[in-house]
Amino acid sequence: MWRASVLTIFPEMFPGALGMSLAGKALTAGTWALDVVDIRAHATDKHRTVDDTPAGGGPGMVMKADIVARALDAASSPDDTRPRLFMSPRGMPLTQARVATLARGPGAVILCGRFEGVDERILEARNFSEISIGDYVLSGGEIPAFALIDACVRLLPGVMGQIASAEEESFAQGLLEYPQYTRPPLFEGRVIPAVLTSGDHAKIAAWRRSEAERLTRERRPDLWVAYRDRKKP
Repeated sequence: MWRASVLTIFPEMFPGALGMSLAGKALTAGTWALDVVDIRAHATDKHRTVDDTPAGGGPGMVMKADIVARALDAASSPDDTRPRLFMSPRGMPLTQARVATLARGPGAVILCGRFEGVDERILEARNFSEISIGDYVLSGGEIPAFALIDACVRLLPGVMGQIASAEEESFAQGLLEYPQYTRPPLFEGRVIPAVLTSGDHAKIAAWRRSEAERLTRERRPDLWVAYRDRKKP
């Protein structure tokens, strides 16, 4: 079973959206499991303090290495083979390829930071990899954790109705997804492209590939260059 263990100071945020739709159904069915560890429960003072001022001065507060270590020890044994991930804007990008690799594994232990982040020593001592969902800063790691878990769970066997859907989605083949249409055939003067109602599956496939390439070229030049380079002999 794929299992996610989330370390957070806001355990009440989970499962949240992960308890709904495909992820929620799969969670209820036992396809994957979610453990949530309250970092504050591992503090030692009556105020359940988890942070302190930055060494060297500066604004904000930093989550304490010893408190996070105790929370991690409660969530993950020394022989746990799951990767340890810290959600951080300075981390490696969460790509579809990385999601697919995580989904094929046993799960993940996910640390959600707050304030100015966490003491660097816990990341080094416990072999955390840093993962980013984009070049922006959020209030904490919980929303990125939602994104990572949802992206992985939907790839687990049996979660999605048609595996072909996953194979044709954005990024699966290095391209953005082609445009989608459905009934009614006419909407505010706009019609469904005739090729999609032609019944000619070869032409439909060619149109979809052409549109995927066009959108990728226009909207994500970085992806287009990588895709084009892969196609070169």
